Amino acid sequence: MRPLSLAALLAAPLVLFPATAPAQASPVLPSGPFAAVPLDGSTEPLPEYRYTGAGFDACSAPPAEDLYVWRTASPYGAVNIYSSGSQRACRQTRLTPEWVATVRAMGWKLVPTHVGLQAPCAERPDKPLRIDPDRAEEQGGQEAGEAAAALGELGLGPGSPVYLDMEAYPVGDAVCSQAVVDFTVGWTKALQAAGYRSGFYSSTDSGIADLVAAARAGRAPLPDAIWYARWDGRPTTTGPPGLPDDLWAGHRIHQHRGSADETYGGVTLSVDPDALDGLVAGP
Repeated sequence: MRPLSLAALLAAPLVLFPATAPAQASPVLPSGPFAAVPLDGSTEPLPEYRYTGAGFDACSAPPAEDLYVWRTASPYGAVNIYSSGSQRACRQTRLTPEWVATVRAMGWKLVPTHVGLQAPCAERPDKPLRIDPDRAEEQGGQEAGEAAAALGELGLGPGSPVYLDMEAYPVGDAVCSQAVVDFTVGWTKALQAAGYRSGFYSSTDSGIADLVAAARAGRAPLPDAIWYARWDGRPTTTGPPGLPDDLWAGHRIHQHRGSADETYGGVTLSVDPDALDGLVAGP
């Protein structure tokens, strides 16, 4: 089958594009201690969509024309989108339902990301809004409502994850760590109740370490999937220090290098490369 032209995709973005990469997202039955079950009384577990392969994240949704070239010229098959959040760093002028439909028709898998309140002890002047430890779980639920609404507006269906972007913060502050965990529990409860899956992004030294400790302590519900930042140059999702392989197995993304320009097919984008064996957006 001949690939559709970009003009054809833009004219009819819901036409399926033939996949060119072997790794594909497909619905599977959830399993394990982090399997999401809706909190609305339903006994049906949420669907989940997994993808294994290379991906990247970029500050702004890239032009569809660039992604059309990269779909066949680059090794990547997944791209994140900053779908919601009051503290996103870049404008998202291209991120519309039409853009989402167009790039998905090309075969791209999407990783929705929400950038909201940060840890109380965070040292990020560019993200000044912080979690209130006394209201952390409530605030997590509120942010989940915003994230779920954004997914619906973009046309991303039930079972799609949203990854909470919790930037690195200083370790050793028990109140701060507890606030992050409480916030994440509220985030997870509300997302699952809305029919979506909960994701969490952070550094292995801070947010991920606190979630691992919470999991070992039996705190629930914790996120269905994690996305960890450890710039070790290893494009794999197993074996990082402090993240046991028995936690979130098959529900992981690893950001293994910081932002850099990469060029494929004559098109240059600034990206953070990721290795995925985890959850992506569903239909």
